[in-house]
Amino acid sequence: MPKLPSISGERTVKALKRAGFRELRQKGSHVSLEKRAGDQVRKTVVPMHSELAKGTLSDILKQSGLTLEEFLELL
Repeated sequence: MPKLPSISGERTVKALKRAGFRELRQKGSHVSLEKRAGDQVRKTVVPMHSELAKGTLSDILKQSGLTLEEFLELL
């Protein structure tokens, strides 16, 4: 299994948008995103830092429902 990459919040948001998420709003340095698929709604918040902490990126992936492999393909 590949390791979590060291990436910025901006690249993470772009990858999530490619996965079908849309930007709801930005408050300060945090961007709120959501994806609706039928009755299911997935929401996550991405801090727009130059480098995301590994735990933060891991939580974003869990909230988004993406596997690490799927996320790496979107980068």
